[in-house]
Amino acid sequence: MPALAIFVLTLVLVIWQPRGLGIGWSAMGGAALALLTGVVGWADVPVVWGIVWDATFTFVALIVISLLLDEAGFFQWAALHVARWGGGRGRRLFPLVVLLGAVIAAFFANDGAALLLTPIVMAILLRLDFPAGATLAFIIACGFVADTTSLPLVISNLVNIVSANYFGIGFDRYAAVMVPVNLVALAATLAVLWAYYGRQLPARYRMDALEAPGSAIRDPLVFRAAFPLLGLLLLAYFVLAPLGVPVAAVTGAAALLLLLLAGRWHRGGAGRVVSVRKVLGGAPWQIVVFSLGMYLVVYGLRNAGLTGQLAAALQWLAGHGLWAATLGTGLGAALLSSVMNNMPGVLVGALAIEQAAGIPPAIREAMIYANVIGCDLGPKLTPIGSLATLLWLHVLARKGTTISWGQYMKVGLVITPPVLLVVLAALALWLPVVAPG
Repeated sequence: MPALAIFVLTLVLVIWQPRGLGIGWSAMGGAALALLTGVVGWADVPVVWGIVWDATFTFVALIVISLLLDEAGFFQWAALHVARWGGGRGRRLFPLVVLLGAVIAAFFANDGAALLLTPIVMAILLRLDFPAGATLAFIIACGFVADTTSLPLVISNLVNIVSANYFGIGFDRYAAVMVPVNLVALAATLAVLWAYYGRQLPARYRMDALEAPGSAIRDPLVFRAAFPLLGLLLLAYFVLAPLGVPVAAVTGAAALLLLLLAGRWHRGGAGRVVSVRKVLGGAPWQIVVFSLGMYLVVYGLRNAGLTGQLAAALQWLAGHGLWAATLGTGLGAALLSSVMNNMPGVLVGALAIEQAAGIPPAIREAMIYANVIGCDLGPKLTPIGSLATLLWLHVLARKGTTISWGQYMKVGLVITPPVLLVVLAALALWLPVVAPG
């Protein structure tokens, strides 16, 4: 079937990236092939763009904000504070780092948490002279918690934004459902990581090897703007989203304001420390091209009737009640994301849920959120489950820490399933409590 063949070819190129080929060009090449073969039509382009534009530009704006704050020393400052709160005890430091990762994932998306926090934690552990096994435990914890606790807000994961926009879920409604579920995800993640790595954590570490947190601040103006800006941004999401203001517009305005502060354009660049050019150059612009191209290819699967087959399976699950629908949808989404990447995975799931007819509203809502959970957590099963994981592994390799796919899957296949099951169960228990009306 041409649609499936084009999808597989595109996905292979996106993951393999031969000769450094950007993911955006691979996805757009697949989209062009789908258009030329009639798998998708030109009328599908604006439909797909309507699905992805808000999520894509929100993601880019969040990464710009994250990079600006990272350049200003914000995340290193936070990590040094956490290291001091550990009080020289390795077994206290570990849950604190996990908690820091969860907070960063909530506000700066999973990619920001994994890619910005991990190198900083590695540098601190190097100064503290942690053994290799303990360092690996912290590294894996940073990468793992970034995804498993990226559930609470619409902005916490690109998957969340796509799904919330597709089904018209408000920022406040999404938070009411997923914030409590995310707290369960955090507790389950910490419990599983502790069970797996607890014995490798050092009993003590030297406090005198830590720098003062204030020494990490490289741009005081941008740093001081961080907390009020983030507070106003969160408030704006809850106030403006119900009025129909796109999340991308709110996040983009915050990114622009921070860029203006970092660039010091209001006073001729005096005192500037953060390189705006470097930040803008490091922004994930390819994700804009990737989103449109990849989702056009996925839309071809819908046109070919493949998502209709998944819809029939969802109808069968719905007939067996809320728990079967929640667990079945979430596990299915996780497996799908682990082999086809969670970006196309979430849209495949959303299209199937939309096509599934005759499902009661309460069960349909459970399936929508279960699809999000599966696509947020499922990528941890394999290295190809998300682009963020592939990039995270690449960053680690550049820092001199190589984690093979075999090593990754050995951990992922043990850690992910129990957390996924606990979180899906929490969703099934919580949704009836917050059911509308």
